[in-house]
Amino acid sequence: MTMRRFLQGNIACAEGAIAAGCRFFAGYPITPSTEVAEHMAERLPKMGGTFIQMEDEIASIAAVIGASWTGKRAMTATSGPGLSLMMENIGYAAMTETPCVIVDIQRGGPSTGQPTMASQGDMLQARFGSHGDYSIIALSPSGVQEMYEMTVHAFNMADRYRIPVFLMADEIVGHMREPMEVPDSVLIIQRRLLEEEGRKPFEPREDLVPDFPLFGHGHFVHVTGLTHDERGYPSTSNPEVHERLVKRLVQKVEGARREIAMFDVVNPDAEVVFVSYGAPSRSVQQVLHDFPGEGFGHLRLKTPWPFPEWAPGRFENAKTFIFPELNMGQMARELERHVDQPVISVPKLGGALHSPEELAKVAMEER
Repeated sequence: MTMRRFLQGNIACAEGAIAAGCRFFAGYPITPSTEVAEHMAERLPKMGGTFIQMEDEIASIAAVIGASWTGKRAMTATSGPGLSLMMENIGYAAMTETPCVIVDIQRGGPSTGQPTMASQGDMLQARFGSHGDYSIIALSPSGVQEMYEMTVHAFNMADRYRIPVFLMADEIVGHMREPMEVPDSVLIIQRRLLEEEGRKPFEPREDLVPDFPLFGHGHFVHVTGLTHDERGYPSTSNPEVHERLVKRLVQKVEGARREIAMFDVVNPDAEVVFVSYGAPSRSVQQVLHDFPGEGFGHLRLKTPWPFPEWAPGRFENAKTFIFPELNMGQMARELERHVDQPVISVPKLGGALHSPEELAKVAMEER
């Protein structure tokens, strides 16, 4: 059974988190993500959860990490400037393999930029923002329904791979209102707990993911951002330990790309193919609707990270890829690494979405 509701994207995100079992939220108000925190502040206490408005974004992600180690599904929400402040602790979460969800409702930057206008300028920061080598999962919704569904999925992926997972939306999707279907229940994939006697807290299974040792459940576990061995003890001067650890942190995600990847393929026989994620996908979908006889294709990335490098190959006849983004072409550079065909980046800055007419014009010129 489902219930039909008319919701704002940010509210749908909060409702999806609650449905997924999120019971801890720490955050600091920042446009255009504030409605996520406001709704969690109202709803979480009624569900037996905890909402804390922290003094800043640095403290917010730190509190989320701590809550996760007690077994809570924990989340924060922010925008570009706040994400920048969180990056050091996001690297800590990657190193300590702490499951958590970071919602980024992107706005125009750099710096304070355009607080009320849309952007996709944080895509490379989400992937590479903290120092060192690690990997993450990022999801990119293009509507209100997906804000709900992908928030649920983000928690499942965070627990499955013991990593921070990003929901990379933008102001347009965060603030739009649409009808959506709210299910009675959602699929929940819990983290695998450490229960085997004698197993070390950072000793990986065959999937390269260790079982999770909950605080307060009889485990003596040392959690540190330092290079550590499988017991969790610091081992900062041993090159072999560091190489083994960091390669595993990367490979547990990159090696599971085909399991993680979500994307849509429309008109796989097309020669001119749009590639998109987030709000620009809606303009591309309108182009395909308005010009059905032109045979344009569309690859919509629901998980920009890890990038599904085999997905463009689904368009065997492709001669050109057109990539509209609300930035200067951040993900287009990633696409260029994996295809032989020309990639036409169509950047859009200032907060306005690409119109279907301007995208159609670019596509017609490439025919």
